[in-house]
Amino acid sequence: MLFSIDMSLLAEQIKATSLLEWIAVSFGVTEVLLARKNNVLLYPAGIIGILCSGFLLVDAKLYAETLLHAYYLVMSIYGWAMWRNRSASGASQISRSTISEQKITWAIALGGWAFLYFMLTNFTDSDVPIIDAFVSSTAWAGMWLLAKRKLENWIWLNVSNLIAIPLLFHKQLILISFLTIFLFIVAIFGYFDWKKELDQPNAKLKSI
Repeated sequence: MLFSIDMSLLAEQIKATSLLEWIAVSFGVTEVLLARKNNVLLYPAGIIGILCSGFLLVDAKLYAETLLHAYYLVMSIYGWAMWRNRSASGASQISRSTISEQKITWAIALGGWAFLYFMLTNFTDSDVPIIDAFVSSTAWAGMWLLAKRKLENWIWLNVSNLIAIPLLFHKQLILISFLTIFLFIVAIFGYFDWKKELDQPNAKLKSI
C-alpha cells in the first residue's frame, strides 16, 4: 500500500532522525509561526530550513519536492526583498487576490504540475511522479501569493500540505511529516488571522 505506515517502527525512526532533519524541522516551525504573525523574519528562518530540507529530499528521491525547495529559496529572497521595500512594492498590506492574480496562480499550479510530471517521468527514477508534482506545483502557487501577502496563499499551501503528509510518511521522512501536519494546522489559523486583519482594518497584526 502506497501510504502505509508501520507505527511499530515510528519511535525507532524518530530516534534515528538525523541532526539535519531536526534543524530543518526547527526552522520550518519558526518560519510558519512568523508567517502567521505577518513578520518578515519568516524569510531568513525559512531559507535555513529550505537548504537543510533540500539535501534530505534529494536523498529520498523526491525530485519535484527538491525543485520546490529551490523555488522556495528564490521566492524567499524575492519575498524578503518585497516585504523590506514596502513603500515601493505595497507588500506590507495583506489583501485578497485580484482576478488577474487568481489566473496567474492557477497557471503556476497547472503549468507547474504538467512541467514537473513530464520531468519526473522522463528524467528521474521517481516512483510517485503524479503526487510529487502536485504537491510541488500547488506549493509554488501558494509561495507566489505569500510573497505578495495575498490571503489565499494559506489555501494553496494547505492543499499542498494535505497531500504531502502521506507522501512524506511513505518516504519515511517522519519528522518532516509531522512538521507538515503542524504547518497544516498553523496555516488554518494563519488564514483566519489574516482574514481578521482584512475584515477589521483597525486590528493590526504586528509586522517588522
